Amino acid sequence: MFQPKSHNPALAVALMIAATAFIAGTTLLAKLLGGDTLGPALHPLQVSHGRFVFAWVAIVAVVALIRPRLTRPHWPLHIARTVFGWGGVTLMFAAVTFIPLADATAIVFLNPVFAMMLAIPLLGERVGRVRWSAALLALAGALLLLRPTPESFQLASLLALGGAVMLGVELIFIKKLSGREAPIQVLLLNNTLGMVIASVAVVAVWAPPSLAQWGALVALGFCMATAQACFVNAMARADASFVAPFSYGTLVFACLYDIAFFAQIPDYITVLGAGIILSGGALLAWRDGKFAKQTQVSACNSAPSD
Repeated sequence: MFQPKSHNPALAVALMIAATAFIAGTTLLAKLLGGDTLGPALHPLQVSHGRFVFAWVAIVAVVALIRPRLTRPHWPLHIARTVFGWGGVTLMFAAVTFIPLADATAIVFLNPVFAMMLAIPLLGERVGRVRWSAALLALAGALLLLRPTPESFQLASLLALGGAVMLGVELIFIKKLSGREAPIQVLLLNNTLGMVIASVAVVAVWAPPSLAQWGALVALGFCMATAQACFVNAMARADASFVAPFSYGTLVFACLYDIAFFAQIPDYITVLGAGIILSGGALLAWRDGKFAKQTQVSACNSAPSD
């Protein structure tokens, strides 16, 4: 039985902001690896393989050091979660090779919206007007970012959209796993299964990386492992409704990385589309947080007194 972390909102915010910097860092490294900056471009499947292999190495090292008590896992949920997570990450890495980090990141932020929609048939949840309004607002922002005109449409944007759908499905399985197992066990199994899937998928496209690319692949895996650890610990130290909005810092860091490494300054469409998506996501997070608090109050009021 794992012990919950002590409540510390300030530390939770700091950890979440650190997580967003590392998550944006993984997309930056994926873009560098998918281009010719560090050597001949690597296939997105090979980039995804590096992410899972070296993240697995980092997490196994932590597990060996702290030796947590592992329980019997729910394998079907872990496998389903990892398949969709691997697919979403791979599509995201493919997208950032062709479009700005900020655009791809903003589109992938639709994953909670798709999770909400999928929760209706898969979890039997009921969705009210506020949540539907938030979803439609976010989708409108994504449509803007897709730039659906013959002159400006980019096919790679659909890769990011596909990644958002797959990561939305992954959120459904994460929700099913929540509370069942310790976070470190979930991370270990997710990265172990992801490494196996990625190792099979990469065989057909494997190419020898350059020395610089090996370094970037190692950094990619360790960035993702660090981001996951920061995220899990942030969520464990404060209410999800309080800390989750800070995850949108990923978009800020993606914009900064675009400017610093690729001299790509976000245009007005990127700013407007991202702003609309974030507004929809913030409304969705606010509604979910409010509902969670109402549920807690109702539970407390209905509990028998001593």
